[in-house]
Amino acid sequence: MNSAEVIVVGAGPTGLMLACELATAGVGCRVLERRAEQPNITRAFAVHARTLELLDARGLADALVPRGVAVQEIQPARGANLDLRTLDTRFPMVLIAPQSATEHVLEERARELGAEIVRGADVAGLQQDAGRVVVRLADGRSEEAAYVAGCDGAHSTVRGLLGIDFVGKQYQTHILLADVRLAHPPAEALFARTSSAGAVIAVPFGDGWYRAIAWDRLREQVPLDVPLPIEEMRGAFGRIAGTDFGMAEQRWSSRFLSERRQARHYRLGRVFLAGDAAHVHSPLGAQGMNTGIGDAMNLGWKLAAAVGGWAPAGLLDSYEGERHPVGAQVLRLTDGFNRLVLGRSPARRALQAQAIRLLLHFSQTRALLAGRLTGLGIAYPPADRHANPWTGRRVPDLMCTGGRLYELLRDGRFILADTTSAGAAAGVARGRSRHVHAVRCQTAAPGLPAVVLVRPDAYIAWASDDPADAASAVTRWCGPSAMPTTTTNSEAPAAES
Repeated sequence: MNSAEVIVVGAGPTGLMLACELATAGVGCRVLERRAEQPNITRAFAVHARTLELLDARGLADALVPRGVAVQEIQPARGANLDLRTLDTRFPMVLIAPQSATEHVLEERARELGAEIVRGADVAGLQQDAGRVVVRLADGRSEEAAYVAGCDGAHSTVRGLLGIDFVGKQYQTHILLADVRLAHPPAEALFARTSSAGAVIAVPFGDGWYRAIAWDRLREQVPLDVPLPIEEMRGAFGRIAGTDFGMAEQRWSSRFLSERRQARHYRLGRVFLAGDAAHVHSPLGAQGMNTGIGDAMNLGWKLAAAVGGWAPAGLLDSYEGERHPVGAQVLRLTDGFNRLVLGRSPARRALQAQAIRLLLHFSQTRALLAGRLTGLGIAYPPADRHANPWTGRRVPDLMCTGGRLYELLRDGRFILADTTSAGAAAGVARGRSRHVHAVRCQTAAPGLPAVVLVRPDAYIAWASDDPADAASAVTRWCGPSAMPTTTTNSEAPAAES
């Protein structure tokens, strides 16, 4: 029986990101993928700002950005423009990149770090007890691990074997997809139009090919197994957008029904669900892959801490506690977009569009919508209601001694970020260098407390204006020091890096 510390089922973006996280932390990881070959079909194509930040925190964003097309203005509704250039991030954009490019970057890093990826491994059974999980494959072989993560998509075998309900509904309108060339491409980097006849989107892959997407009311009940010829897609674009942009040379096409579903639980014992195995929703808003990568970043360091024996009490339970509400929020957002674009009542669609235009008119509601759409606004409520308000929030990319904060996160450790002039908290990390390192910040975000403890997934675990509280916070999250800390503020050593 083969064994690993963690088995990841599924080699899509979520599973590969989780493998990268585990391997970064030195956890033995094996990825089991049912497909024998890596597919070249792109389902997801948009990488939002927060996902790019998370990839940046592992040194992967700079490899992905040149493979895509940066879109800096989006239109949630007709006449309602959202300028992403105003976002406080290194990545004020939606990056349009084929899913295959994201998977290539992630798989290359996972293999480089030592994760094992096994293709043609079809999971057929799963058993667990208090100390291990045994995964049975369709060919009769078995795999054993301390933990298993099901990242195996909307039709997850792992979720089915656990008996976890996938709660929700199926949308009725069929979606038409095709990869085509356009003789006369649209001027907009990301073209989208709606009308009483439906909705169409044209997404550039950057290599001359476009993903054409259509919700066509005239063709919404055509059986899914009926081939989709290019003439049908031309017709949909012509009626809905007024032009087919000289659509030609179709290399792939498909019909499918999207769903709005969420797993009732993300954890059962030693087995976890992430990505589409945990939540699926309308493709409007392009949230699926981004939410899955966020799941992986949240779960990865927590599993590594559990395998390493230093996880604080309740840490693994916090994965569901933090990510299930995020998944539910994404379902509400994408369902709202779906009703806005595809609702049966023209009057109601017009009213919803007017409401979005009004929301974007005011800075506070504009920032709220941008935060939800880009992921920058995701925050986790602290367990302690007396915690500093920054606790659970995304950490800004501060300039620190040694580089940007997100560059310093790349080894997967906690960071104790000290913005005080004396570096009062620098000595707290001594004796815990395996799990945390201290840095001096040269800049600080408005309102940021004097000292913050940053989790490996770039969210704030603890924050305070009193550096004296740092020692207990670091002990809680990272374990006791291997050496006594006796330094005073005036004797504080240089920050560790």
